[in-house]
Amino acid sequence: MASGKEIRTKIKSVENTRKITRAMEMVAAAKMRKAQERMRATRPYAEKIATVAAHLSSASSEYKHPFVLKRDATHRVGVIVVSTDKGLCGGLNTNTLRLAVNLMKQWEAKSVGIDVTAIGNKGLGFMQRMGANVVSHETALGDTPHVDRLIGPTKVMLDAYLAGQIDELHLVYSRFVNTMKQEPTSVQLLPLSGKPDQAASDSLDHHWDYIYEPEAKSVVDGLLVRYIETLIYQAITENMACEQSARMVAMKAASDNAKNVIGELKLVYNKTRQAAITKELSEIVAGAAAV
Repeated sequence: MASGKEIRTKIKSVENTRKITRAMEMVAAAKMRKAQERMRATRPYAEKIATVAAHLSSASSEYKHPFVLKRDATHRVGVIVVSTDKGLCGGLNTNTLRLAVNLMKQWEAKSVGIDVTAIGNKGLGFMQRMGANVVSHETALGDTPHVDRLIGPTKVMLDAYLAGQIDELHLVYSRFVNTMKQEPTSVQLLPLSGKPDQAASDSLDHHWDYIYEPEAKSVVDGLLVRYIETLIYQAITENMACEQSARMVAMKAASDNAKNVIGELKLVYNKTRQAAITKELSEIVAGAAAV
């Protein structure tokens, strides 16, 4: 059995760890509210532009953008993987990266090449370790993401699609459901499928056609590029809300576990201390009886 001093040292160490996890839990709770507000503020715009793009892909327009045209065969795909920059957020990154790996295995089984854009330090490190072809990346987005930071990595994929180097573009991220549930999600960005995202509130029971000013090409080109950037930005805001929620839950669980460990160690310490006192009393009684 460990000595009383060793147990006291362990108790002190666990108490210090619990202070850290409690502080991280409160910080994550404060950041979670802001991240959820930002995510909810961007959702309506992202859903509406997804619906407009879906209507646009089905409209009988005189100009068809390359993003709308489907390729005859899929020889190479691009995948944008959104992860966090920091850890200590439970299984959030693990679940997202597992989904990405499963998709990549399916493509590899069909002899389809894969290009990866990693957004977030954890996803970048993972993809580099597994030997994926990372063509662009962006890390250290902070607590407030900005669209201008995403234009560069996104443009690499869009240019590759326009040049015919990739035939499909997919997005993998964690969708925020509630504080306790974050759902790994995969979305096909290109080519446009003609159906809005499941989160979109509008439906395609009927199709819209549009009148363009000044001309269809300039309007559609700008709209579809903004559509892709908006969906990626929305995915990042969703992922950040998931990150703070998962971190708050993980740190609360760590704090509760630390509290249980401290209680168990104190019980062991008291038993050890009582055993030492009993031993000393026995020695005193035995010494007195011998005299």
